Amino acid sequence: MSWQGTNNVDRAAIFNTEGNSVWATSANFKVSPKEMEEVVAAYKDPGKDGVKSVQSSGLHIAGERFVVLKADDRSIYGKKGREGVVIVKTTQALLVTHYPETVQPGVAANTVEQLADYLIKVGY
Repeated sequence: MSWQGTNNVDRAAIFNTEGNSVWATSANFKVSPKEMEEVVAAYKDPGKDGVKSVQSSGLHIAGERFVVLKADDRSIYGKKGREGVVIVKTTQALLVTHYPETVQPGVAANTVEQLADYLIKVGY
């Protein structure tokens, strides 16, 4: 995966947009089917007054609960203390990534968003 050399993301997985097929994953990153159902539901939620329900309920990834700071039709950003998750949807994939507390959230988000742009450009 092209984000591996950046050190901006320490764990990641790529799923299909329905969240039921893992295309690639870091060895130490286990995202459960139930957690992926939460992610897919968050993307399908049209929101009310610009706010999706995941922004008040939070999101679980790899056994951890994250407070959701941003949720729109493309990206979901969550934090737990100083670490966090960046999830970005492309045409065919969901990029589910985790960044450690040593990485600034914006730097991690930029890395994942750029990869998503590339995947969209090449048809994924």
